[in-house]
Amino acid sequence: MNTREITVTVNGKQVTETVETRILLADFIRDQLNLTGTHLGCEHGVCGACTVLVDGKAARSCLMLAVQADGCTIETVESLASEDGSLHPLQQAFSDNHALQCGFCTPGFLMTLVDFLNENPSPSETEIREAISGNLCRCTGYANIVKAVEQASRTLAGQGE
Repeated sequence: MNTREITVTVNGKQVTETVETRILLADFIRDQLNLTGTHLGCEHGVCGACTVLVDGKAARSCLMLAVQADGCTIETVESLASEDGSLHPLQQAFSDNHALQCGFCTPGFLMTLVDFLNENPSPSETEIREAISGNLCRCTGYANIVKAVEQASRTLAGQGE
C-alpha cells in the first residue's frame, strides 16, 4: 500500500493527512475527515451526489483521487451553514420550496448550485435546468428544486445590494 502526505484546506481549515495514493477524494472526506454530508451514489460521476467545490469549482469527488487535491481548497456541504446555525440561502430555499425530498442527492445539488450561482447570479429557468442536468434525483421531478434556485437567486441578489 502506497501512502502520501497531503495538505488541503477543507471548509476553511487546513488539514495534513497521510492517505493511500488510490483513495478517492469522496472517501477521504467522509472516512478520514468525518464529513459525511458528501454522499456517494453511483461512484461513476454520473449522479452528482458527491459534488464538492475544489478551488471554487464544482467537482465530482468520486472521480478525483485525494492526492490530486493536495494543495487545494475544498468546500463540502458542511461549509454552507453559518456557525450560528443559520442556513445558506440555497439551503433555506430548498427547505422553503420542499425541494429536499429524501435528501440523499441534496448535498450534491447544493454544491453544484453554489458554483452555478457564483457564475450566473440571475439565471433563467432554462439555465437552472441545464445546470442541474448532471445531478440526479430519484425521488420525483425537479420543479421544486428549480423554484428553490430561483428563490435563492433573488435572496442572494438582495444580499449584494
